[in-house]
Amino acid sequence: MTSSELPAGFQFAGVACGIKPSGKPDLSLIVGDNRLVASGVYTQNQVVAAPVEICRSLTPSKRIRAVVTNSGNANACTGRQGELDAAEMCRSVADAISASEAEVLVMSTGIIGKKMPMDRVNAGIKNSVAKLGRDIDDFTAAADAILTTDKERKAECREVKLGDQTIRIAAMAKGAGMISPNLATMLAVVMTDAQLDPQQSQRILREVASKSFNCVSVDGHTSTNDTLLLLSSGASGIRIDDSNEKAFIRALTDLSCRLARELVADGEGATHVMKIRVVGADDDASAATIARTIGASPLVKTAISGGDPNWGRIVSAAGYADAKINPQQTSLKLAGTEIYHNGVPTDFDAAAVSKAIKATKEVDLDLFVGNGPGTAIHWASDLTVEYVRFNSEYTT
Repeated sequence: MTSSELPAGFQFAGVACGIKPSGKPDLSLIVGDNRLVASGVYTQNQVVAAPVEICRSLTPSKRIRAVVTNSGNANACTGRQGELDAAEMCRSVADAISASEAEVLVMSTGIIGKKMPMDRVNAGIKNSVAKLGRDIDDFTAAADAILTTDKERKAECREVKLGDQTIRIAAMAKGAGMISPNLATMLAVVMTDAQLDPQQSQRILREVASKSFNCVSVDGHTSTNDTLLLLSSGASGIRIDDSNEKAFIRALTDLSCRLARELVADGEGATHVMKIRVVGADDDASAATIARTIGASPLVKTAISGGDPNWGRIVSAAGYADAKINPQQTSLKLAGTEIYHNGVPTDFDAAAVSKAIKATKEVDLDLFVGNGPGTAIHWASDLTVEYVRFNSEYTT
């Protein structure tokens, strides 16, 4: 990543303000030079954090100036005080950049049920405004400050050719555990200097999310704080219209898929990513349901973790998914080897397939369930002893 690949019209900062006991960065700020078009998709959980309620109420919009994010505290299940604290974060940023409170979006991630240390947060906001910059180091500092249990930064930026014109897109994300389809304990911001209108931005974001961030699973647990934002500065002067929208969506989807896969690869204790491809379902929605069901199965996850080519677990998971399959036309390839064909196991070399699973970080599961037009790709992590250990000790 280079500074020249960052979209124009944005500034970034990331600082440590003392929310995390570790002293690691925990306050991130993104500010537009002018008002930004913003859209969002959010958690499907009925229990939602105060920042989610604020973002939902403000998007889609054409008048957003900034996004402030803290890590280390989810500000969820914190009652009226949590609502007041989230609003205060917006107001603190707004005052510092000469904007209004309704022009600031807020995201939080971390432990649920803890009150926000607002004295530290407000000091961090003041510090981050003073550090705002446009370089790649400023962008990565902002990306680092949203992380919690992540082992690695998740950030991308690139130039995109739309005919003979060039726009830029960038994104940062966080998430490693409590990850399930329909978003999870995941925060992500996608930015572009292309010109969008609010309703167009919302439509595009939903389409991109359906093919990327909504196609991942670590543990089947949907969180309280899921937020995915799309911000457009329009600083390139290039309008997204019928002539270039499909190419723009492809670029956003590709970038988002890369980050979504990184969420799964960084799953707490994960040793493998399963790339689950379902073909031949009645429609794409049915294929997605089958893929999600397979990816959420603890028995499938543990089999992949141990390098066990247990086709029965995968096929039976497809069978109990809430979507129709044709058992007599169901076939399965695992790590490139067909181990089940038209309802019957093949005479495969189990030891060789096991070795192939263990030798790769990303394991392909290709399942054919009939002759329908429906297809889907889903990424899921395996399940290891390390995941159990980490999450049994998370708050203590």
